[in-house]
Amino acid sequence: MRRYGKHTDEDDIRSRPNRKGNRPRTNIRPKHEEAVEGMVLTVDRGRLTCLVEDRVVMAMKARELGRKAAIVGDRVAIVGDLSGQKDTLARIVRIEPRTSVLRRTADDDDPYERVVVANADQLAIVTALADPEPRPRLIDRCLVAAYDGGLEPLLVLTKSDLAPADKLLELYGDLDIPYVVTSREELENGDAAGRVREQLDGKITAFVGHSGVGKTTLVNALVPVERRRQTGHVNAVTGRGRHTTTSALALPLDGDDGWVIDTPGVRSFGLHHVDPSRVIHAFPDLEPGTEGCPRACSHDEPDCALDQWVADGHADPARLYSLRRLLATRERKEGD
Repeated sequence: MRRYGKHTDEDDIRSRPNRKGNRPRTNIRPKHEEAVEGMVLTVDRGRLTCLVEDRVVMAMKARELGRKAAIVGDRVAIVGDLSGQKDTLARIVRIEPRTSVLRRTADDDDPYERVVVANADQLAIVTALADPEPRPRLIDRCLVAAYDGGLEPLLVLTKSDLAPADKLLELYGDLDIPYVVTSREELENGDAAGRVREQLDGKITAFVGHSGVGKTTLVNALVPVERRRQTGHVNAVTGRGRHTTTSALALPLDGDDGWVIDTPGVRSFGLHHVDPSRVIHAFPDLEPGTEGCPRACSHDEPDCALDQWVADGHADPARLYSLRRLLATRERKEGD
């Protein structure tokens, strides 16, 4: 190997030729100070549809972002052709910090975390009261994911003309979750959309629910006619809905005072990613009582300090029961 002394000449230093003829690679990344902020509306096979001011722009992720993926709801910095004209393509160079994240796994044993929606203010959990039958365990799992990700939950119960809502609402009364009950007739005449809309104005709301519960039908009633999505029906044999929504899509509310994000129907909602210690943050009346808990307390064991906290009258026993039911939902199958 050739060694150089202190007084080497430039001609003595060998440089590797660049066969591609482009600039040599560097670890110094551009700051892209001229980038414009946009919002990701949907993602399809590596192409991201973004809203930049009042224009819809197609973009792709810059290589410098590595494996970090942008998802629906993300605020991103974009450079390149931002005209929104046909066959143009911009480039996402930065993903801004997220205020909330809705995540799920395929099941509780799957370590692969799927990020569904970013920066939503609330999660609307849509459940039919019949056809298909409600699945409280799936609702519980969605609630845990909402609390863990920093979203406020909202219950939307559909098809009240087929079954009453009282029994299901009784399960969640102690959680103080806002709710709206709708019927198929109300969906058709617009009354349901008006009552749901009161809970959505000025917010970004992600909609999640089992296939066939009427989630996309409700979303269609809330957005402009030209933005409506295809809907399906419930299979009379299996009692399951058909997936008509295959990717998450952000849509402006009719009147542009808020956003709804329609997500594909789910048949499972894994919680492998959830740290149980974060769920307690959704129970401000119980959280101070955890100060006396042993380290790594599951809040459902003999030494848990929450039992004494409730016994001393600081919180309603029903609230502790609700917390423990949600924390235990990982141990139960969603169909139980």
